[in-house]
Amino acid sequence: MMRLPIILPLVLCLSACSLQPELRMPPAPVPAHFPVQDLAPASVLPASELGWREMFADPRLQRLIELALENNRDLRLAALSVQAAQSQADIAGAARLPAVGLEGTRARERTLDSGGRSGAGAITQHNGLNVALSAFELDLFGRVRSLSDAAFARYLASQHGRDAAQITLVGAVAEAYFAQRLADEQVQLAEQTQADWNQSLALARLLKQSDQSSSLDVAQAESQVALADAELEAGRRRLLLANNALQLVLGSPLPADLPPAPSLERQPVIAHLPAGLPADLLLNRPDLRQAEQVLVAANADIGAARAAFFPQISLTASFGYASTSLSDLFDPASQVWRFAPQISQPLFQGGRLRAELRLAEIRKSEAIALYERAVQGAFREVADALAGTASFDRQIDAQLRAVTAAEQRLHLSDLRYRAGLDGRLELLDAQRQLQAARQSLLALRGADIANRVALYKALGGGLYARDGQEHAAISAAQ
Repeated sequence: MMRLPIILPLVLCLSACSLQPELRMPPAPVPAHFPVQDLAPASVLPASELGWREMFADPRLQRLIELALENNRDLRLAALSVQAAQSQADIAGAARLPAVGLEGTRARERTLDSGGRSGAGAITQHNGLNVALSAFELDLFGRVRSLSDAAFARYLASQHGRDAAQITLVGAVAEAYFAQRLADEQVQLAEQTQADWNQSLALARLLKQSDQSSSLDVAQAESQVALADAELEAGRRRLLLANNALQLVLGSPLPADLPPAPSLERQPVIAHLPAGLPADLLLNRPDLRQAEQVLVAANADIGAARAAFFPQISLTASFGYASTSLSDLFDPASQVWRFAPQISQPLFQGGRLRAELRLAEIRKSEAIALYERAVQGAFREVADALAGTASFDRQIDAQLRAVTAAEQRLHLSDLRYRAGLDGRLELLDAQRQLQAARQSLLALRGADIANRVALYKALGGGLYARDGQEHAAISAAQ
């Protein structure tokens, strides 16, 4: 007698062959070394292991990053995408196991007798209890397995995508914060410039009243004050826009109890990070691992498309008891079973199967191109940031000397103007030169910090809070 408990172990022991092509990752289409070598000391951790609390020691920025990890909608959507992909992978994996169900039935039926009439004796009753296996596909050619592998690879890709979203978010918060600090300090510089030129205007008017200067000097001073007023209003507008951008990336309003912010000059941001080799990016950047898993999924889809050309064997079976009365339901004589294998072979599909295989192969080629483009983009980001790291320090030193020289010139020009040795134009030119030099120095400091953030993000930093021990992505998702 064929029994279901004997059939199930035999079904589960059947091993399937796989028609997936062997996946060989394409070589990285980038040079073996970055154009600029590492400038970081050996004691500094790699960026992918350096927590953002160590990279950004500013307590105000740390608080903002915490708020963003809790409230940012893009990160929340990425976490939900991971959960959805995990459920899809579970659904695809469940198809590799037989679905066994318990079915219980009880039916009463009234039929006609031989004379075509119904009567009390024509009522029959049927009772049944079965353990059933429904249309389980024997995956002899790996179709179900390939679909499961593809779904699992997409789940891993979604996980890496969520990690990449956090790295992007941490970098975006830092960039928006430093842009806000730069706008704030530019407003402070504009206010200082406005105050200096108001003093210069007052001096020009005093000299005009004592007949030591002309109305032209007063008009020039008034023009400079008006320009300072306009620049101050423009700076305030930039500050408002920077605040709006920061609030958007945080996903919530700025708290009122934030710690005080240090100046850009005193920002405790690590300046130099070890870049390693371009091949390290494949291990350290989640977006590259995401592109790799997308390629793995596309390769598995080819295996499923190939297996669709071969016969599909499905199995339906049941074992249980059937009786006209409940008292005799579990009698050994009431045992029933059913075994119904089915095989189907595609003969004519109008070219659909070949088109699906062709589509799967094209999708794999697309995944390879996307993977290579992602590697090239990562190499470019790191190379650009390293180029900035190598030059910003020297440029800032040179600009500091230019500011010092401009301050000395303004001091001497002011003394000569008060003594009547130089005209108003010489003093105005010295003031403009100092203002431009200070603005350039401030912009350089902002660009230098932005370059440090870009290098940290390009090297895969921002996934951990402290030294790679605390995974903020997991805690934020939970």
